[in-house]
Amino acid sequence: MAAYREEKDTMGVVRVPETAYYGAQTQRAVDNFPIGDLRMPLDFIRALALIKRCGAEVNRRLGLLEPRLADAVASAAREVLEGRFDDQFVVGVFQTGSGTSSNMNLNEVIASRANEILTGKRGGKFPVHPNDHVNLGQSSNDTVPAAIHISALVAIHNKLAPALRRLQRALSNKAQEFADVRKIGRTHLQDAVPMTLGQEFSGYARQVELGIERLHGVEPRLAELALGGTAVGTGVNAHPGFAGETVALIAQETGIGFRKAVNFFEAQAAKDAAVEASGALKTLAVSLTKIANDIRWLGSGPRCGLGEIALPSLQPGSSIMPGKVNPVIPEAVIQVAAQVVGNDATITISGQSGSFELNVMMPVIAYNLLQSIELLAAAAAVFAEKCVEGLSANREACAAFIERSLALATGLVPRIGYDRAAAVAKAAYDSGRTVRAVLIEEKILPKAEIEKLLNI
Repeated sequence: MAAYREEKDTMGVVRVPETAYYGAQTQRAVDNFPIGDLRMPLDFIRALALIKRCGAEVNRRLGLLEPRLADAVASAAREVLEGRFDDQFVVGVFQTGSGTSSNMNLNEVIASRANEILTGKRGGKFPVHPNDHVNLGQSSNDTVPAAIHISALVAIHNKLAPALRRLQRALSNKAQEFADVRKIGRTHLQDAVPMTLGQEFSGYARQVELGIERLHGVEPRLAELALGGTAVGTGVNAHPGFAGETVALIAQETGIGFRKAVNFFEAQAAKDAAVEASGALKTLAVSLTKIANDIRWLGSGPRCGLGEIALPSLQPGSSIMPGKVNPVIPEAVIQVAAQVVGNDATITISGQSGSFELNVMMPVIAYNLLQSIELLAAAAAVFAEKCVEGLSANREACAAFIERSLALATGLVPRIGYDRAAAVAKAAYDSGRTVRAVLIEEKILPKAEIEKLLNI
């Protein structure tokens, strides 16, 4: 039989598992919100823990927290950052819109562990209190939006940006490798004038490069932290020096230029920076969809499709068709992109849901924003490693498509005019011949001139 202990909050006594580090408010949230199995991202939890650790140090410096209590809080928060208590963060995404339940989940875990450090006994509120000490100078209304920004920007810096840079390099390298591979261009899914495979891939590389630039562009807004505004932005119950010193310490710890929000009322009431960041992620998802889908088409076949490039063979593609190999990595990337676009819609709707001094959709913003970053980082890394870096050109197929294309007639226009060139193309189409064959067989132009004009 499971063992329980009693914990108290302002509403009374609550039973929690004996092994739990969390307390009454966390258990109430677990009981009140049995909605799905989604939990708040650990990156978000660790951002909150960083706030608590830095906040404890600053409160000690300011003479607001006894050194032994501050040290215990900081030690417990450090252990959370190390992942020692990941299983203790049990509050779901669909909870109170301020994220108070998650903030209190962390406050209780840190207080419980700090008490264990100081007394050997887990739980309770003495000597370390989750509100009075761990949450000193803070409110859920400023720590949760700050944690969203911290976790998102740290994840972009440490996960997404490196993966995108690798993908961009892989695409750029292929652009160089394929620089001399002439192929047919396509518009409207129809043959167009020739180009090189390298030029095509240079466009893909530039898309990713611009995606990286867009992420850099949102960084100044994400770097602003609401910490210090407390309940509604006025900073009630917070020492005047708390916000500036804590944010400076967070910036030092992360190596990222976080700063105190220019206006706490904006930072707490609006989630425009998160919406903007999600927009940049959505745009990146759209770019990856286009690139991945093009690569699927370019590698289609291999015998009965375009087959202009060969994708790495990674796994059997069919449970019924022997020898079939599918473009599994591009397809996975496209699915990730679809999820990110959906996440952006959720974040956009959530961003609209600020009423007066508080947005009440912060947990779902945090979840979807961090999921988008995580998924795009993983997808970009896999796309580069398992697909793009292993691509090869089918030079023979590329050359054959060019020769068969009616679009070669475009090169004739400056010499014989649009209408005559169109007639040549139609004659080639009707007879099943190439444009070159029509020109030669019907002696429309000298052979030397034909070669020059068709080399477009």
